[in-house]
Amino acid sequence: MADAPLTGLRAIEFGQLLAGPFTGTLLGDFGADVIKIEAPGDGDAMRDWGRLRHNDRSLWWSILARNKRSVALNLREPEGQRIAADLAAGADIVLENFRPGTMEKWGLGPEDLHARNPGLIYARVSGYGQTGRYRDRPGFASAGEAISGLRHINGYPDQAPPRSGISLGDTLAAQSAFQGILLALIARANGAEGQVVDASIVDACFAMSESSTLEYEKTGFVRQPTGPRLPRIAPSNVYRSKDGKWVVIAANHDTLWRRLAKIMGQPELGEDERFATHHARGEHEDLLDEIIGAFAAEHTADELDEIVNGGGVVCAPVYTAEDVYQDPYFRERELLVEVEDEVHGRITVPGIVPKLSRTPGSIRQAARWTVGADTDAVLEELGRG
Repeated sequence: MADAPLTGLRAIEFGQLLAGPFTGTLLGDFGADVIKIEAPGDGDAMRDWGRLRHNDRSLWWSILARNKRSVALNLREPEGQRIAADLAAGADIVLENFRPGTMEKWGLGPEDLHARNPGLIYARVSGYGQTGRYRDRPGFASAGEAISGLRHINGYPDQAPPRSGISLGDTLAAQSAFQGILLALIARANGAEGQVVDASIVDACFAMSESSTLEYEKTGFVRQPTGPRLPRIAPSNVYRSKDGKWVVIAANHDTLWRRLAKIMGQPELGEDERFATHHARGEHEDLLDEIIGAFAAEHTADELDEIVNGGGVVCAPVYTAEDVYQDPYFRERELLVEVEDEVHGRITVPGIVPKLSRTPGSIRQAARWTVGADTDAVLEELGRG
């Protein structure tokens, strides 16, 4: 990992559950020495989370805790706080996702740590951010997705707004924090001192809202959930194949639409005044879905994948986890890679994203299953061994 982008940098990760620790995973994937601080005993609650278990242990932990060293410290005690402060004094990055004010209560806030280490990048991940009237609220992904407006525009009209089947808000917040850390490191390399990166679940979810609030401000229009398609962006929808699978077909561009009309054996529709332009197709999107739906129902999902993509039109099957696992593409792209895990044995896990040609990331160390497994080694490096 001598050529990894973050090699030589040390990050101290405080906190638990998902958004903060996933930021630490991203840092570790690209070479940083990530020291994860855990409470003695049970450690991070993510060690026991996950929908399914194997060998009576979490599967999620094997992914979230990779490329990290585990140090057990009681941050509620003065000695634990002193050790944590000493670690931060020699670090490049501190990452925490407690409620605002918690780190300050322990003498580990930005002002405390910057006094000893002015170049420190201090990243804070929370539900609502470090400022604003909601800063002290407890925040989970579900709440951030809701109040940001993201949850409202998901799903179907007149139904309860559904969540994605993943913790989307947490992942988005982690990626936002990771981006902020990298920007702060660039600024430091250009002569700036350390600074605070304030990332929140609400911020990250709201950043995806496109022009929805501007549309409301200038026209009074409030976007509503629209199911599997975007209104007036047509055709772009999911269609049921002959073998009962869902397939995305998107031809919401004049050239693509003419190609799709030809693929369907109805080239005249490409120039039909009802469909020939982007705005015309938006006016007749229901009819378009009927026509394309009838075409899709005549073919299996595999046939559609081959025929429509082969004709130069956007098409993709809606995959399950089983489909992803079986498709060689995900191994060709190293989106799925095999590693050894001390609890689960040989496992296939998500690879490193994004891909860098000269300084790629990698999985150097499997998850540590013993809380504080690296405490002695880290304290020895600190001169406290």
